[in-house]
Order: sequence, then structure tokens, then C-alpha cells
Amino acid sequence: MTALPWRVPEVRLDLSGLGFDRGAHLLLRRALDQAAPDRQVAVSGTHPALLYQLTVWCRREGHTVLPAPPEQAPLCAHVTRGALTTIRWEGADRAGSAEPGGAVDHAPLHWGLAARGALVEAGGPEVYFAVADRDTAWADLAPRLYRQATAAQWDPGTAVPWDASFCLPDEIERAVVQVMTFLVENEQAALVVPGRLLAQVHPHFREVLQLLAVQAADEARHVEVFTRRALLKGGEMGTSSVGGRVSLATLLSEPDFSIASFLLSVLGEGSFLNLLAFLERYAPDPVTRRITHLVRQDEARHVAFGMGHLEHRSTVDPRLRGRLRAAVERRHETLAHTAGLNADVFDALVLLAAGSWEPEAIERGWHAVQRLRADMDEGRRHRLSRLGFTDDEAADLSELHTRNFM
Repeated sequence: MTALPWRVPEVRLDLSGLGFDRGAHLLLRRALDQAAPDRQVAVSGTHPALLYQLTVWCRREGHTVLPAPPEQAPLCAHVTRGALTTIRWEGADRAGSAEPGGAVDHAPLHWGLAARGALVEAGGPEVYFAVADRDTAWADLAPRLYRQATAAQWDPGTAVPWDASFCLPDEIERAVVQVMTFLVENEQAALVVPGRLLAQVHPHFREVLQLLAVQAADEARHVEVFTRRALLKGGEMGTSSVGGRVSLATLLSEPDFSIASFLLSVLGEGSFLNLLAFLERYAPDPVTRRITHLVRQDEARHVAFGMGHLEHRSTVDPRLRGRLRAAVERRHETLAHTAGLNADVFDALVLLAAGSWEPEAIERGWHAVQRLRADMDEGRRHRLSRLGFTDDEAADLSELHTRNFM
């Protein structure tokens, strides 16, 4: 007795009255995906145009359709899975892992805006990003800093006591306004720089993008509260010096991701941490005290990311410190003939620390500003030492930092 050949049973799919113009393709695709490669899907249904719609869809998708005889109705056809769906994903690659530690060393340009961890179909446009290497953008603390940043966002309308009752002498109020004007100018530069850096980074390193986006949002909020405090008592904004604007312009012209982060976050915003602590200590009113406290918390995260990134980069790029040194020296040469810190800002800081026009108070205020500068220098040296510079190198580079603080 001859054995009959074994036949794989077919998969049955009843579409009832559902047509391909109403989503029947979803059910058929699911049935084909679940079926073994050598099994047919027997499609039945009562939609009047089912066979026509089924044939068109299968032709487009690369599947084979064998119509059923009319007497087998409501059976419509047998569908055999084609090879096109498999061929389509040949050459596809997985874009790393979606987990925070899943970024690859180099993100290919054809990944473009694909989600990290996605299966990326071969082909498609190449989207250029200047920063496509992990070591050029990454900081291991970026995911944690991003979570902290989103949790620490504050609302300028409710976090600051704008309605607090206080009345300052006119000269003290003008000093506050002048310092606020200076802060707005610097924070606008700190807003533009992360925006420019953000556009350079491949989206594969999404935590860095997210952190830079929150950093830009922080700076926009800082501009708002400093402007609002300056105008709180009905006065006009203070002065803006050429030297100050030239100093900030050098930050905008730096194209390199790591060097721009170094100049802005490690040196500039690092120095501003001391300035904001100074202003919180000598603030003559509760509004100024509150906003400088809140802004300082934000700026500390910005400095932490800049340091984390550069500490990581310095471990994989032995030439980095030389490039950082050259950037500081280049910026110093550019600013050598400028006036440095706006004299109106310096005088305003002295007056705020003094609290009055008494000669002894003015002297105390002047010494307080000198201590501020010394504290800034000490902070810069400490951060430079963490990046691997010797004590002498750190001292020399800190001395070359712009007199405009940022």
C-alpha cells in the first residue's frame, strides 16, 4: 500500500462582510504572518467585491491568489504568502537598543530620524548630522540629568513672589536693573548655543538631544524672569556694552560640539554659578533672591552635563585638551582689545554688595566683588583640573577666561 503524501492544513480566515476598503488587509496580513511559510490562508467572506479587492491587494504585496470555485462560497480564495515581504527587510539593521545604554558607537546617516532600537529598512535618505559618533556627544549621566531636569522645571508665574511688597532706593533699584540686563544678555547667548548644538546631534543619541532641549527651555525661562524683574518697578533696561556683546559673539561662532560645550558650560556657566550665588547672597529684595536661587539650580545641571561630556570625551580623545587650550587662547586673543566687563555692571555689583553709599560700605562691596572674581577663578581651576589639566595649566587658562564672566 502506497502512503499518501502529507499535506499541511490551511489556515482559515473568515472576513464576514468586511472589505479591503474597511481594513480587511489587517486581518489577512496577521493571518499570513502567523502561518507557516508553506501554508495557505483560505479567505472567506460576504463582501460583494471581496475577490477583486483581495486580488489587487495581494498583487501589490507580492502574494499569490488562487480563486475558489463559485460553488464553494463563501470561500473566496486561497492566498499563498509571497517572498516580497521577506525580501523587503533583507539588509535591514537594528538601530541599537532603545534602553538608555543602547546607543551604538556610530549612528549611520541612513538611520536618520528612526527611533533607537527600531528595525531600519535598507535604503532611504541619508540625513547629515555633524555629531554622529557616541564619543563626540555622549555623557553617561545624560539620561539621569534629563530625568532630573524634567522633574525640576518651575513655573515663573508661581515659583517667584512677584507680588512681594518692597521698595528700594532708586540707586539700588537701578543697580538691580543693570545686573538683570547683563544677565538677560548672557542668558540669550546661553539659549542660542544649545539650540545650535542640538541641531548637530544625531537623534540616535536622544538623551543628549532631550537634555539640550530642556537646557534651551531653562535659558528661555531665565531670560523671562530676569527681564520681568528688571521691569518690575517700571524702569527701563540698563546698558549693553560692545565688549560684552563681542565676548558673547565668540561663543556663537564656535562650530565644534565639545569646544562650544567647554566654553559655554564649563567656563562661562561655571563662572555664573558663583555670580548667581553672589546675587542671591546680596539680593536687596525677595524677588531677586528667589530668581537667582532658582536659576542657579538650573545652571548647575548645565555645568554638570558639560563636565560629564568632556570627562568622557577626554578618555577617548588624547588630543582634546590641546584643542580646548587652543580655543581659550584663541578667544582671549580675539577679546584682548575689548573693555571686558561692562563698567556699569561692575559698579552695580559693588553697590548691591555694599547696600548703601557709605564709604565703608562701598569698600566692603568692592572687596566682595574681588572675592567673587577669586571664587570664579578657583571654580574654573577646579573644573579644568578635573578635565586633566595640571594645576599650572588650569591657572593659566583660567586667567585667560573672558573678563565678561560668561
